Amino acid sequence: MTDFRNILIVRTDRIGDVILTTPSIKVLRQTYPSARISVLIAPLTKELVAGNPDLDEIIVDDRRGVHRGITGFWRLALSLRRKKYDLAIVYHTKKRTNCLCRAAGIPRRAGYRDEKFGFLLTDPIPDQRHWGRKHEAQYCLDVLRHLGISGNKTLDKSTVDLAEDIYVPISADAWGWLEQFCREYHIRAEERLIAVHPGASDPAKRWPMEQFAELIEQLVKRYQARIILVGTAQTSVVAKQIIALVKIPVLDLAGKTTVGQLAGLLKRCNLLVSNDSGPVHIAAGVKTPCVSIFTRNHPGINPQRWQPLGKKSKVVSVPPSGSRSQDGSENSEPVPTQAVLEAVDALFKLC
Repeated sequence: MTDFRNILIVRTDRIGDVILTTPSIKVLRQTYPSARISVLIAPLTKELVAGNPDLDEIIVDDRRGVHRGITGFWRLALSLRRKKYDLAIVYHTKKRTNCLCRAAGIPRRAGYRDEKFGFLLTDPIPDQRHWGRKHEAQYCLDVLRHLGISGNKTLDKSTVDLAEDIYVPISADAWGWLEQFCREYHIRAEERLIAVHPGASDPAKRWPMEQFAELIEQLVKRYQARIILVGTAQTSVVAKQIIALVKIPVLDLAGKTTVGQLAGLLKRCNLLVSNDSGPVHIAAGVKTPCVSIFTRNHPGINPQRWQPLGKKSKVVSVPPSGSRSQDGSENSEPVPTQAVLEAVDALFKLC
């Protein structure tokens, strides 16, 4: 095993992807306690790694700002070249990231080889992630295994045990924001809070807003909880439509929090119910129970690859694509509200 001294982790994609990389970051630190370990990420996810004790530096690839276009690309590449990395672990295997690490002169470049300039990797791994036979966190660890890197048996952990290695920091600013929020809305320490995230990056991953409205009314009735809608600015449209359907007060924070503030809020909440999307991994990272609704179950975008980790997480999913009902027709039943409620009941009994 090579004694790497200066390591760059490339993970410039979305929230869940970044969070599910944290067990691998922990393994790198265990294996190379004296190495300098940096991460290259997108601006959105910076708060998810700021404060991670296993990282020495966070570098932001600002593709819409200072690193925009060919000039910005070379500005970033030259900046990375000056840092003299000896290993790049490219988890976001895109043309830009593969070219960037090559242009930065990093001698070892490991990752999954695909058709997006994967030939630029020096240590390529056949890319079978699209089959979704493993969890994304395990696919990340497999890159380290390919390099001969291990750390305190983490590589052999099950998905349940890997949950303890998921790390999401909560900053002092986020705690301060949370305290102010609770004061403003008169939220008592003993009051039960349930966050609901009705958004998703892909419209096909969104559970119908009518069912979210039905679920919210049932949650309030069963648990006397206050409901908080969360999500990005794009989710705010759906959030307002859901509020118009329910007959009870709901707090609407969709589009009104940073990623770091959302982490703090979810830490305070007793539960998150969400579509298959980034917030479920934030909840898992701060050890908050969550129910993740999968409206799609195809290879590569299935629960086996993307479910939130941990015993406090439940998945409610449509049947796998191609499955057949008793009459022989393709099974395309939607996720029923009752199934989500049963998952919530199970978590509250557990926790």
